[in-house]
Parts: sequence; structure tokens; C-alpha cells
Amino acid sequence: MDIVLALKALIMGLVEGLTEFLPISSTGHLILTEHLLGFQGMTEKINVFEIVIQAGAIFAVCWEYRARIAKVTTGLTSDRKQQRFALNIAIAFLPLALLGLAFGKVLKEYLFKPVPVALALIVGGIIILIVERHVAANPVSVRVHSVDDMTPLDALKMGIAQAFALIPGTSRSGSTIIGGMMFGFSRQAATEFSFLLGIPTLLIASAYSLFKARDLLAASDLPMFTIGTVSAFISAFFCVRWLLRYVASHTFTIFAWYRIAFGLLVLVTGYTGVILWAD
Repeated sequence: MDIVLALKALIMGLVEGLTEFLPISSTGHLILTEHLLGFQGMTEKINVFEIVIQAGAIFAVCWEYRARIAKVTTGLTSDRKQQRFALNIAIAFLPLALLGLAFGKVLKEYLFKPVPVALALIVGGIIILIVERHVAANPVSVRVHSVDDMTPLDALKMGIAQAFALIPGTSRSGSTIIGGMMFGFSRQAATEFSFLLGIPTLLIASAYSLFKARDLLAASDLPMFTIGTVSAFISAFFCVRWLLRYVASHTFTIFAWYRIAFGLLVLVTGYTGVILWAD
């Protein structure tokens, strides 16, 4: 394997792991990184790569929540509480899955580009600032303190919020966490459900992408995919643990300002020609 390609795969994996669970859009950052690293000549394969390495990031969540996952798995046939939780996960998964199948190709054709990503980053940042201001002004509006307090309607609302992540630059974790806070979830409950919802969402997306691209990939691609997946797992492992501690006593305002600043940076560098973002 080419050492330069291995280094690019390592960088992409690190970016995926660091951004997947922060409300700053991993897909958006991967699209921008892809353009900076010059992957345009192998776009189809890199699109698959970017989806598959998400599995590395989600394995970090599986490890962090392994006790909860084991409890749900063993309680599916006998524990009403675990059955209700599994049902809520299934309900929340459906909107993104159905809309992704229906509109995925169109969205990739028109929105998976630097300028739309930058605009989505900025708009998302503004939304986070608005929601945080609303939450600060209504501190007693929390209705769901734990993921076990959720109703099927709560799960559907979270699923609709997650579906906005089909727009690159929006952020799957950001849309579910911020959406959850708007729906009356505590910051911790929204974050935890976002992480757990990501398990079926990202694993199924990775498996589906590999299946669809089975004729496109070769054995020689395995090292690149392995490096990206492992590096995504390692960086996500530390990021998840840090974020769980962070949300206990902080708002997401810093991420909102980061999104706005980064989005503006992409637009300015593209407009001035400092960086020639490819279309």
C-alpha cells in the first residue's frame, strides 16, 4: 500500500472519530478533508470509505455502552423496560433510513460539496445558539431526564431530528442532541440517546454501503479501510469519553461558534482563491 494513501486514510479516520459525536458534522468535515487531501480522482471509492469508517467510530460507543447493550440484548424477551427501549431505537431509526433510501442519491449529487457543507455548518451553528438561549431561559422545561423515560412519540421526534443529518454539514449527533433538548430532554439524556441511536444507524449504513460497492472494491483496498476504521475507533473512543464528561457541566455554545467560524473560513478561502475547493 502506498505510504501517502495510508497517511491520508489515517487522517480521514482521525477526523471521522473526532467529529462523529461532536455537534459539528463528521460528514461535512470528511468532505472538506477529502477535497484538501486530493481524493477527487477516486470519488466513488472514497464515498464508501467515508461511510465504512463510521463503523470504527461507533465501535467506540459500543464499548463505552457495552453494559447497557448487554442488558438490552438479554432483556429483549423478558424485560418490558428493555423491550420499550429497543422499540424506541427502532422507531427513531426509521425516518433517516426511509428518507435516505428515497433521497440519498439526489442529496449526494447536489449537497456533498464544500459550499453547501459550509452553509449548513453556519446555519446549524446559529440554530445551536438559539436553542441554548431558549434552554437557558427555560431551565425547568426538561421532561425526559433519562432515555428510559422516553415514549414512542419522543423516539419518533428524535428520529425526525436525526433525518436532518442527511444534509451534509448538519451533524447527526448535533441534530439529535439539540433536537432532543428542544423536545424536553435533559442534555445528558439527549446525548446518550444520540450515541445509542448511532449504533444501528451507522453500522447498518456501513454494511449497506459495503454491499452496494462490493463490485467496486478489491482486496488491495483492505489496508486503507482498516487503517481508517482503526484510527476512527481510537479517536472516537477518547472523544466520546470526553464529551460525556463535558455535557455534564457545559453548553454546546462553543461548538456553535466553531461551526460558524469554520463555515465562514471555507467560504472566504474559496471565494478569495486561497483554497481551490473542487465542485
